[in-house]
Amino acid sequence: MFKTMDIILPLFLFLSQGYCLQYFYGSFLEGRLKNERLNGLGAAAAYVVLRMTLGQIEPWETWDYRTAVWKLSVSLLLLAVLAVCFYRAFRLITVFLAVAFQAVADISRYGAVILFGELGDGMLFIWNWCLGAGVIRSENAFCIAVNSGLIGGWILECLAIALILYLSLKKIAGDFQEKEYGIHRTELLFILTPAAVGVMICLLLRIIIVTMEDGFTKTLYERYPVLTVVIPVILFLSLVAILQGVKLFQDMVYWNREQSGRIILEKQVESLREHIEEMDRVYSGIRSMKHDMKNTISVIWRLSAGNKAEENEELKAYLSEMNRTFEKLEVRFQTGNTVVDTLLNMKYHEAVREMPDFRMEAEHLMFPPKLSIQSYDIGVILGNALDNGIEACRRLKEKDRQAEVFIRLSSLQKGSLLILKVENSFDGWIVKRGRNKFPLTEKADKNSHGLGLANIKSTVEKYQGAMDFRIEGKVFILSVMMKNE
Repeated sequence: MFKTMDIILPLFLFLSQGYCLQYFYGSFLEGRLKNERLNGLGAAAAYVVLRMTLGQIEPWETWDYRTAVWKLSVSLLLLAVLAVCFYRAFRLITVFLAVAFQAVADISRYGAVILFGELGDGMLFIWNWCLGAGVIRSENAFCIAVNSGLIGGWILECLAIALILYLSLKKIAGDFQEKEYGIHRTELLFILTPAAVGVMICLLLRIIIVTMEDGFTKTLYERYPVLTVVIPVILFLSLVAILQGVKLFQDMVYWNREQSGRIILEKQVESLREHIEEMDRVYSGIRSMKHDMKNTISVIWRLSAGNKAEENEELKAYLSEMNRTFEKLEVRFQTGNTVVDTLLNMKYHEAVREMPDFRMEAEHLMFPPKLSIQSYDIGVILGNALDNGIEACRRLKEKDRQAEVFIRLSSLQKGSLLILKVENSFDGWIVKRGRNKFPLTEKADKNSHGLGLANIKSTVEKYQGAMDFRIEGKVFILSVMMKNE
């Protein structure tokens, strides 16, 4: 019975570790096979086979310190090899994944072994008491009770190890939202240190926890009973340090991204303010010039009317064409908001220079006379939306030169709510980020780009509003709702 359990329980432990490993790696790294399930199954199976093979080569019960160091080195090498073979793992984050997995696996194992070992000793004390008190009357019943307790304790121990490992890795994968983030060396050191400390603590325990006295093995906490509490507490705190280190790192990434977004937002507002002032001067000059030129044309027209018609026919035709040209010299978009008109005209001409067949429709974009929302905030929302839309149209054109590229803008006033909708064509391919559900940017520098929707969301929330987006075929639809009060 015990020989069977010596095979089944380690196999179960390795299977659970293999499953956790492929889940953990797969949450961060792209598999080499297109089929994610098949890739994960291959990684888990390879882990189980390699661990079972290594267990046959070198018994894992050996407590010599050199063997302990050798085991740790082989385990880390095994994790690195599996990452490279089954995943596109040539990233700094892979170092953290391997060390963190090893640390959590060792911590869960040692913690469970110590706690359930003490539980087993307690059960053995109870069976001895029962035997002495006559509750258990036969030696056979005593052996059955002891063996059942041992087997039950081993099963619970394996289940506890598997559960702690899975929940801890799931917590790390869940808290580490920025999985596409290009981690730097100093940042890697920040999140790697708690995991490395956990590995070293477990290595130290493996070396010193068992000693030999008079030819008999004796555990360290048998000599110092207080360690039965101290060691699990140290392991627990080490595990908490790993989990909280990841969460703190993620919060730092969010904070840096928000700070970068605010800096970009401030630059956008300042650039928009300068551009509006410049466009106001230009439009004022155009209106003044148009007024003066129309008067001049009127005078020339009257003067030419008194002469012979056949002599001035060419002059009249020229003046008539010039007058029609000035009649067309108007702002292309007129929404009732100077900031928006300026922004639409600027973005439209920028897009048309690259995509001559680009269309921007804003006939249904109108603003109420009493607008409590700051014009600059409207400009930030539409500016980021237009930048994203134009970039999406540009990518679509690169893939299909005959594709229709457009941006449609509309608005709706419903009670105190102002609803803005921006629709644009795109290639139909989108990758969501994670917790905040924003699409990932396709630009190379993902840390400096991809902040457009975040800036929109931040601005909208100033007016107790909300932002949402959906996809209909190859049309991306962004909706913004704000309180106009």
